[in-house]
Amino acid sequence: MQILSATHIPTNSAAINFFVTLVRDLQLFSAITLIGLLVAIAFFLHEKKAVLSEEAIRVRTLASLVAAIWFLCSIGNVLLEISVLLAEPIQRSFDAVVIRSFLTQTALGQSYGIGLIAGLAAYALLLFIKKTTGAIATLAIVFIGLLSPVFQSHSSASGNHGVAIGSLLFHVTFISLWVGGVIGLIVIDPKEREAAIPRFSSLALWSAIIVTASGSINAWARLNFKSAWSSNYAYLVLVKIILTLILLGFGLMHRKYIAAKLHGSRAVYQLLIAEAFVMISTVAIGGWLATSQPPTSNVARSISPAVSLTGIEIPPDPTLWNLFWKYLPDGTFLGLLILATALYIKGVLVLSKRGDKWPVGRTVSFAIGIAIADFATSGGLGVYSHFSFAYHMVAHMVLGMVVPIFLILGAPITLALRALPGGRDNEERGIRGVLVQVMHSRYLQIISNPVIALAIFDGSLFLIYMTTIFGRLMNNHNGHLLMDVHFILAGALFFHVIVGVDPNPWKVPHIVRIIILFAAMSIHAFFSIALLSTTTQIDGGYFIMVQPSWIPDLLADQHRGASLGWALGEIPILLALVATFIQWIREDKKETKRIDRAEDRAAAMGEDDDLARYNKLLSELSRLDEKEKG
Repeated sequence: MQILSATHIPTNSAAINFFVTLVRDLQLFSAITLIGLLVAIAFFLHEKKAVLSEEAIRVRTLASLVAAIWFLCSIGNVLLEISVLLAEPIQRSFDAVVIRSFLTQTALGQSYGIGLIAGLAAYALLLFIKKTTGAIATLAIVFIGLLSPVFQSHSSASGNHGVAIGSLLFHVTFISLWVGGVIGLIVIDPKEREAAIPRFSSLALWSAIIVTASGSINAWARLNFKSAWSSNYAYLVLVKIILTLILLGFGLMHRKYIAAKLHGSRAVYQLLIAEAFVMISTVAIGGWLATSQPPTSNVARSISPAVSLTGIEIPPDPTLWNLFWKYLPDGTFLGLLILATALYIKGVLVLSKRGDKWPVGRTVSFAIGIAIADFATSGGLGVYSHFSFAYHMVAHMVLGMVVPIFLILGAPITLALRALPGGRDNEERGIRGVLVQVMHSRYLQIISNPVIALAIFDGSLFLIYMTTIFGRLMNNHNGHLLMDVHFILAGALFFHVIVGVDPNPWKVPHIVRIIILFAAMSIHAFFSIALLSTTTQIDGGYFIMVQPSWIPDLLADQHRGASLGWALGEIPILLALVATFIQWIREDKKETKRIDRAEDRAAAMGEDDDLARYNKLLSELSRLDEKEKG
């Protein structure tokens, strides 16, 4: 598992190199162990209405100790990395100015700084959390700290940048869940372990598939399956592949042998120890790979600014053919789309297996949304969006306004609520209960308010494009991913409130939805006019550095993007407006039918209907009024 990048300088002492490897391995294993303990607290151990049990509190205490070790190793890793970079004794690393410069002015240092903050935050939270929800939040923080250095790994310097980084992110994430899950099973009480094995079995199956696929893709991206396979680096990759296959065998044993025949026996513990040993060996080789430079061609080649900033070469002129057929996969986003599709299909299969039907139209809608999102990120539109503001704005409109409508109409939350497993007893929430709690949380109630959703949807346009944020994001590998994810999430939230079929904390009247849509249209038009009025570039110099020959005037391209964004952005809002009117009409028809059925039932039972009762009430009030006057 390649996580951290090292810059080895020949003048470094053997002692420094030894401690670099030792501290990094300890940092890595403590992070994975912490993930396993948090997974055990959140999902393996029994809980009563989300409150931690005594066993969970014991594991939480152990997790806080591991978090402290992770944080201390993160500090040591920063100091050692500075020593390596400067090729100086480690004493020089204790200079406050040097540390501050490293953590704030270098990409590698910033990623380490995120790890430091994550480690400290995890330790602090583990001192106070009392519910499984807190364990899940802490788990998310740990993953942020663990994954942040991935973007600075050797994969980012190799070819196929998008594929290499994306596959590595998924590889690290799911091997951490896999290895950590085994550690969690070993640590918890044997009685709890029996009930936890089925849950771990499902986690291990998904992890095994993703780890194998992502590891193979990453090896292809880094070695290209050519002459590089005769290098020592390639031999390490082959050993790791063999160990991964052994782990797949352990996963099969979990599903078909351990869970079925060895419940309660010591053999379960022994097999878990053996699996953990193989896993640790696999991770250790991954760490070795992390500090080894992949073999490169002997022919020296210069890296253009376009490749250093985007990871890809400048594409040819954007003809219609190139726009629709060119494809360079964005590994991270493509992986997210594949995972979302797999989970959706799994949910549909779960319902089908138990005899429930799921509307085909919803599945088709979700699939269309996924396909369009892939085109806007990895397809021709996504490729050209890295080099032209006009194409960037079109991709933004597609991701923020078109994709969310199709995804929302696919009703993924409703599917999850119907397909996810509940608790193992009446007092346990289970994964479905966690989702239900999120849907009823104060946070979701706030952001799903129509006004707040509109502010996030349209307000972020001004926040990103009318400040220096856009330039900073465009000049960073991670910035493109963050913008794409933000566009989809902001759009999904807005259209969920307007035309969504999933449960919503707010029951928004249709007339309010229509007003919100008109407001969104007006704000969007105002933003486009403001962008058309700009006289300077808003990208912080990004497009100058990657400027292709087919864009002679960058400012004109920026204004063209504003015009396209204005035109294309209004169409989805108009479609949502039509859909809102249709939903309003359908709801009125349903209400009319309900009233008619109520009147029919009242007539059949010899009772007055609502109108008759209302008329009687008016007559009685009139009689009382006349009586008082008399």
